[in-house]
Amino acid sequence: MSRKFQKRTLFTTPSNGGTWKSYALYSAGFLILLYGAIFLWPVVPDVSNIPAGSVYKVKIAPQSGLSAISKQLSEQGVSTNPLTLHIAARVLFVGPKLKPGTYLLAPRASLGNVLLQIARGDRVRESIAIIPGITIWQLRSLIDSHPALIHQTKGMSSKELLQAIGLAYPGDEGLFYPDAYLFDPDDSDISIYRRASQAMQKQLTSAWEQKDATSPLKTPYDLLILGSIVEKETGRSSDRSLVAAVFVNRLKINMPLQTDPTVIYGVGSKFDGNLRKADLRKDNPYNTYMHKGLPPTPIAMPSKESLLAVMHPAKSDAIYFVARGDGSSHFSKTLKEHENAVDQFQRKRNITTKSNSQ
Repeated sequence: MSRKFQKRTLFTTPSNGGTWKSYALYSAGFLILLYGAIFLWPVVPDVSNIPAGSVYKVKIAPQSGLSAISKQLSEQGVSTNPLTLHIAARVLFVGPKLKPGTYLLAPRASLGNVLLQIARGDRVRESIAIIPGITIWQLRSLIDSHPALIHQTKGMSSKELLQAIGLAYPGDEGLFYPDAYLFDPDDSDISIYRRASQAMQKQLTSAWEQKDATSPLKTPYDLLILGSIVEKETGRSSDRSLVAAVFVNRLKINMPLQTDPTVIYGVGSKFDGNLRKADLRKDNPYNTYMHKGLPPTPIAMPSKESLLAVMHPAKSDAIYFVARGDGSSHFSKTLKEHENAVDQFQRKRNITTKSNSQ
């Protein structure tokens, strides 16, 4: 019996081994066919024959699971179904990695390529740039005209805009940090305002924490106002801390700020590029020739550098400055020195302009 047992054992072992080998071959073949179907079978329409249509656009909503993604792709013209997408996502190990956004798919792309692209987050991104020194009127026009945004704030008043982003200030000027902001197509313009305002609050808080005990500023909003004035008055970045020192010094001695950009801001949309004596004599809250202290609101969006310059002004006794005409400024401690500088640089500029016009 032992011999029979041994013979039977020797006989069955190769049989089991062959079964496992066959199973392995079948499995490998199945996986090859599956991967082939996932990566070779096109699911994106062929739009290459459409003028300027070398890509196919689809949008995946935030917080979408595999079933929702399958439905969204199908509704937007991609040939897939929930079961196929579930299997493909599991095979490629990308199920939890699929990201929302707008995607440009290549014509006749396979399901595998589509899923890998979505898992990478290789999506369309738009951008909008807020430039230092831009006013709220210019910013709102810029955002209102951006074609990739959903315009929910268009026509809103200043008060309504502040309520929409959860801020309480006298106005919306100066509250949005100059930077480049990326966003997905069809994002709401409110999200841009909210992100830019949060960024400005962060910069404002950080700068205010560096406040010197001798500073004449009483609140972070004062910093925002003076920072906007420094932004508009600085022609060359190397002069920024000196310009800040002049205005800080004037505030300390209760001297009017006497800065043209605030007057221009008070003139508003009527300003034609030429500041007249009549404008300087017209009484309004932004006329810093007639009113001491800070104007009621900022006059532009200040940069981080201008905020820090106000918190760390140059060690200078200057209370006057005049533009040299090359982007830099001449700073003076006394009125007599300032008048001489004005006479020198203004006369030089006028003579140059006159000779160029002849």
